[in-house]
Amino acid sequence: MQQGPFTTSLMTGARLRRLILPLMIATALSACDKPAESSTADNKAAPEAPHAGGKLVIGIDTDPNCLDPQQVGNNNSLNIGRQLTDSLTDQDPATGKIVPWLATDWQVSDDNRRFTFTLRDGVTFSDGTAFTSQSVKENLQAIVAMGARASLASTYLKGLTEVDTPDAQHVTVVFAQPNAQFLQATSTMSLGFFASKTVQATVDARCQGELVGTGPFVLTTFVHNQKVDISRRSGYKWPSSLAQHQGDSYLDGIEYRVIPESGVRFGSLVSGQLDLNAGVTPQDEPLILAKNLPIIARTNPGLVYSLYPNQSMALMADKNVRQALNLAVDRAALQPILSRYQAPASSVLAKTTPLYQDVSSELKHDPRAAADLLQKDGWVLGADGIRVKDGKRLSFTLTFWQSAPFIELVQQQFKKVGIDMQLEKAPIGQVIARQSSGTQEAEFYNLTRSDPDVLRTVFDAGPGGRNVNKRTANEIDTSLQQSSQTLDTVKRQQLVTDAAKGLIADGDAIPLVELATVIATGSNVHGFRYDASSRFQLYDTWLAPKS
Repeated sequence: MQQGPFTTSLMTGARLRRLILPLMIATALSACDKPAESSTADNKAAPEAPHAGGKLVIGIDTDPNCLDPQQVGNNNSLNIGRQLTDSLTDQDPATGKIVPWLATDWQVSDDNRRFTFTLRDGVTFSDGTAFTSQSVKENLQAIVAMGARASLASTYLKGLTEVDTPDAQHVTVVFAQPNAQFLQATSTMSLGFFASKTVQATVDARCQGELVGTGPFVLTTFVHNQKVDISRRSGYKWPSSLAQHQGDSYLDGIEYRVIPESGVRFGSLVSGQLDLNAGVTPQDEPLILAKNLPIIARTNPGLVYSLYPNQSMALMADKNVRQALNLAVDRAALQPILSRYQAPASSVLAKTTPLYQDVSSELKHDPRAAADLLQKDGWVLGADGIRVKDGKRLSFTLTFWQSAPFIELVQQQFKKVGIDMQLEKAPIGQVIARQSSGTQEAEFYNLTRSDPDVLRTVFDAGPGGRNVNKRTANEIDTSLQQSSQTLDTVKRQQLVTDAAKGLIADGDAIPLVELATVIATGSNVHGFRYDASSRFQLYDTWLAPKS
């Protein structure tokens, strides 16, 4: 594997080991999660050398909605955005190690507040302008200014006080408090870089495609609910140190086609109209394997699919109701309808997340205890089996956009204890708008990140925090803040576990299922890679000529 012209990080060995060790442990665990049927594109018989040219056609199940990776995005959006922009660092999905990309090396101060990066020479944006330390500064400052619109990236930069640019190739990022998660954050596309033209554009214009990045592909077409086209950028010379080749991408371009129907995606893959099905459903997996087509699966690190009660609403302000929701879920019973590459939740965090610990003992299925809690709280069973209190039914509506058939089984489990969860599937833009209104009793989603600080990203109830539950700050937030600041692995492990247990005990999260990204490819697709966050990395991907 060609490494490219990088030098070794200037971090001390001891400090680097402290940062990397938990990542390596989590990745070692993840290697045991994949069933034997899982395969990779590299396992296929392939010609001796990659072939340049051709357009990769990918079927996706939903509209990407917003293409700007610095703003909130769904998986389809992020799998496009990753191809348009690069990051200061990359994270090895096999080891969890943070490695060079646009930064050739870095130094971290002893108090873990100052991060100094040396930037790679010769990097440009697709409009020809140079990528410099000033580019880093204006992008980071723009992310902070976007606030809630940059719902992930802005939390990575919480406490940012200064971005110093002594010259074009050096930049120092300074925080008010120790920031244990920042180096890993620099490997994410949420902190990817765009030219001044993009930074100065409106957030809506950026969502709709006003994106001039440093990446190996450029955006050419975005038609909502139809397709996104990106094309190879000529003269690209700065891939990640994990890349397997140098120079331009092998592919001439990539077309993402929005195909909501799983059967149509499956048929199109088998017929050769698609090269990659990015929305493989559990029922399609045996059919794909029967056709001897590769399935490539990777468990997503970060927050598992969960329900997040909105405690600003009267119903979910009742802790007994929230706790009853957790007790009512029979997670083991969800397994038969899941993908063979998925698993019921055993924590708020997925097993592939650094510092994950199994807390499934906190997730016991006890419908009798759930019923007792509700009964003592004044929720009495009505004639239709749904509980009533003060004339109000124990009912709420969950609006979601994901393909998640297991949520219907959860609905049935809730009904057995007298809770009525109405399900409403809607387009992603509509779901996001309703979530932003703050008037829904509960939200439903997962969030991928290969760092346990993803908990703080979502649940932090302190000033400026996302606070998905809209709850009052408590000792959980103290644990989250302390875990984001310490480099002591043992201490951080305990703080993360304490926070996870507290979120479950208080009913702030109702964990359901670990997400796995599951794709299938045609036999002509080679060199496909997942990054550490289970996003598509298509720079090394190539197509064998069809016979």
